[in-house]
Amino acid sequence: MIRLLVVGFVFVAAGLPQEFDLLLQGGRVMDPKSRLDAGRDVAIKGGKIAAIEPSIAAGRAKKVLDVKGLLITPGLIDLHVHAYYTASNPGSWAGDKSLPPDAFSFRTGVTTMVDAGSAGWRNFEHFKVTVIDRAETRVLAMINIAGFGMISDLTEQGDFDPAAVAELKAKYPETVVGVKSAHYQKPDWDSVDSAVEAGKMAKVPVMVDFGYFLPQRPYYQLVAEHLRPGDISTHAYRGPVPWVDEQGKIFPYLLAARKRGVKFDVGHGGGSFVLRSAAAAIANGFYPDTISSDLHTASMNGAFMDMPTLMSKMMALGMPLNEVIRASTWTPAELIQRPELGHLTVGAVADVTGLRLMEGEFGYYDSSGGRVASKLRLFCELTLKGGAISWDFNGRQGMDYKRLGPRYGIREGIDQILVPKQ
Repeated sequence: MIRLLVVGFVFVAAGLPQEFDLLLQGGRVMDPKSRLDAGRDVAIKGGKIAAIEPSIAAGRAKKVLDVKGLLITPGLIDLHVHAYYTASNPGSWAGDKSLPPDAFSFRTGVTTMVDAGSAGWRNFEHFKVTVIDRAETRVLAMINIAGFGMISDLTEQGDFDPAAVAELKAKYPETVVGVKSAHYQKPDWDSVDSAVEAGKMAKVPVMVDFGYFLPQRPYYQLVAEHLRPGDISTHAYRGPVPWVDEQGKIFPYLLAARKRGVKFDVGHGGGSFVLRSAAAAIANGFYPDTISSDLHTASMNGAFMDMPTLMSKMMALGMPLNEVIRASTWTPAELIQRPELGHLTVGAVADVTGLRLMEGEFGYYDSSGGRVASKLRLFCELTLKGGAISWDFNGRQGMDYKRLGPRYGIREGIDQILVPKQ
């Protein structure tokens, strides 16, 4: 006879083969790749998605988590962060303005971070051994076309080496996913064009943080003439980016750029996002291709806060929930050429985020004094990376401690309870 023992949220089937390691029961699964938005159970085995069905019996899994009330999505992919944290470079994005990945990833539903050019081709390998290889978060990287990356704002020419970037991509194909041009102050196109040349050689996309808007190199020329299909313009909603005309209609150059394949990324940051621009774009149906943070010390406690807050902000401006999830999961996975990530289909890496869509009175602001109110806010309650629980806000993996017996928490043969004398 088969007996099913239930203890808290953990189910153990006596005498029944357990084919799954973990089962998420009762959630609303939203997977942009498969266009699924429905109540589904999700089973995981060996770090991969093993089954997604309307109902999966608890006895088929070693552990079951009740996720009723949660929106179950692929693990969030943050396409623009700064994670090259080191005390050796004070005041630098490639230094103490960067942040340790694990401190800001899982608790916000992020399982993959893409460092956006903090390190250049000269110091990338130091970044890799000191941060990337040590993080539990999956950290990928775009290499800056400037030799030492974002140690300072770049005013000098002569340290751009597309061949060196391509060599690093060949050496570290699983880690290097793009090229970055950022914060270039001179009036020429050398930084952008060198990055694009590196992208061609390495067969990866280029992300451009235009940084400084100069009349000699206007933004419309960047997206119309210099970027290729699949290349990314980050900080798309910076104040100087021209979005709409006096009648509120989107400028044709943006539509033309999108039609030929240029991608537009949020890259919120500390001062690279204004609500008026994002609202105008969304009102015209021009949603960002990707939603990213530009996470660093000057953005983490400001208007950005975290990925669920930014996703909620985009919803407050009129971007549909399914588009918000797409722009935070599957589209960034496609852009960085990592098709095993960003979706919940059988065989995919079991990176999973559980979000609660809260109803109430909420407000979101930008760093220029703008604010928008909303009735909705996303909040991360659960994160799995490779099938392992990395963040569990409501302790779903635990059970009532009163059922665990008087000696739980004691390691037999190691710990001893020394009872004081009366």
